[in-house]
Amino acid sequence: MKPINIEEVIKAVNGCINCNANTENIIIKGISTDTRNIKQGDLFIPIIGESFDGHNFIEVAFEKGAVACLSEKEINSNNIIVNVKDTREALKDLAMYYKSLFNIPVVALTGSAGKTTTKDMLASCLSEKFNTLKTQGNFNNEIGLPLTIFNIEEDTEIVVLEMGMNHFGEISALSKIAKPDIAIITNIGVVHAEYLGNREGVLRAKYEIFDYLKPNGLKILNGDDDLLFSLKEKEENSYFYSLDNKLDAYATNIKENGINGISANINYFNKSFNVNLKIPGKHILSNALAVTLVCNILGLTENEIKQGLENFKPSKMRMDIIETKKYTIINDAYNANPSSMKGTLDILSTINGRKVAILGDMFELGSYANDMHFEIGKYATEKQIDELIFVGELSYHMLEGAKSNINSKSNINYFKTQDELINSIDNLLKEKDTILIKASRGMKLENTVDKILRREENGV
Repeated sequence: MKPINIEEVIKAVNGCINCNANTENIIIKGISTDTRNIKQGDLFIPIIGESFDGHNFIEVAFEKGAVACLSEKEINSNNIIVNVKDTREALKDLAMYYKSLFNIPVVALTGSAGKTTTKDMLASCLSEKFNTLKTQGNFNNEIGLPLTIFNIEEDTEIVVLEMGMNHFGEISALSKIAKPDIAIITNIGVVHAEYLGNREGVLRAKYEIFDYLKPNGLKILNGDDDLLFSLKEKEENSYFYSLDNKLDAYATNIKENGINGISANINYFNKSFNVNLKIPGKHILSNALAVTLVCNILGLTENEIKQGLENFKPSKMRMDIIETKKYTIINDAYNANPSSMKGTLDILSTINGRKVAILGDMFELGSYANDMHFEIGKYATEKQIDELIFVGELSYHMLEGAKSNINSKSNINYFKTQDELINSIDNLLKEKDTILIKASRGMKLENTVDKILRREENGV
C-alpha cells in the first residue's frame, strides 16, 4: 500500500478523532480488518458480522502495532480512534479515495459461472505486459474488493477485480468503488435465484457492474448467453464473444483433448492465433475469448495473449488435475452451478477408461433447486458415466433424475451426508478410475478428495 496520512483517512471516511491527539505525523502503511494479520503502522477497521464484532479486538489491534482504528461504537482508549457512522461503509469510502490516487486501468468482471477462472486467466495474460494486481481467492465482496484495492502500489499498472453478489445493489456498490474502464459479464445462470427470483433478476443484478463504468468504458459480453446476446443491438461500446457464431471474438478448429486441455484458433478483429489451453472444456475456451478481447483493447500482441493463455493454471480446487498411482482426480470442489456441472460432466465423458462422478448439492438456486438437481442427475447418465455418486440432501433429486433415464447403464449411489460417503468410498472406486468431484462450496467435498488421497497413501 502507498502510505497515506491519517488526515486523508479522516476526510475520506467523514470521521472524527476521539481525542485531541496530534495526528500530524501519523502515517497509515496498511489496512486490516483482521487482527491476526495486523502489521506495524496499519489502520484497523473492525467489521460487525453475524457472529462476531471486530470492535471487541480494537485494543488487540493496537497491541499488535496498529496506529489507529475506525469505530462505529464509543470506545474508551488512549489510542487514536476515528469515529464513523458505519465501518463497512467507511471501508468502501476509504477504498474509493485510495483508488482515486492512481490513474491506472481497472478491469472488472462478474457472472454466474467462470468469473474466477476468467479473472485468473486475464491476469495471466496481462502480466505478460503489465505489473498486474488481481483479486486474490474469493475476495470479491464488499470487504474483499476494498482490501484488494489497498494492495495497489506505486508500480501497479493495471487492476483486475472480480465482483460477486447475492442480492441486488451489491455489485453496484462495488462498481462505485472500482469505476472500471472495462467490464465483463461471463454469463447469466440461475445461481442466486433464491434471492433474485429468476434469470432476468440475475441479469439485472449482474448488470450493475456497468453502473459506474467510466465514460466511454467498454463492455465485454458472452454472445452465447441468450439474455446477454439479446442486448447486442442496444448496447454501445460493447463487444461480444462466442464459441458458435462469428462475433467480435470467436473460436474455430476446436479440438478437445480430454483431460489434457483444449485447442482452437482464436479469431478477433482480423487477427488470429492458435492456442493450446492446458485446462479442458469449452467453457474454458469461452473464457479465453473474453480475455482475448480485453487484452487486445489494452494493447497486447497476439503472442503475448497466446503466452498468457497457455501459461495459465487454475486456482486450487478449480479443475485441479491430481495424478496418483491409482487414480486421476479432477478436483473441482470449489463451487458449482448447473452450467458448470454440465461442463465438467462433458469433460469427464470424453476420457477413456472407467469414469466416476461424485456430485454434491448446488446452493442458492431458490425455486429452481429441485428441478436443476433432477436435470443434472439425468444429464450425468446421458454422459455414460460409469459410477455416479450423489451426496447431500438436495442431491436426492439428482438420484431421481438419474433413475428416470431407463436406458442408463451407470451404477447409481446416493448418500445423504459426506460422512456416509467417506465411510463407503473404499467400495466404490477401482484402480485407474478418473474421478470428478464437484459441488457448491458449502459442501466442502475437498474432504472427500483428502480421504481418497489418504486411502492411497495407506496402501488401500
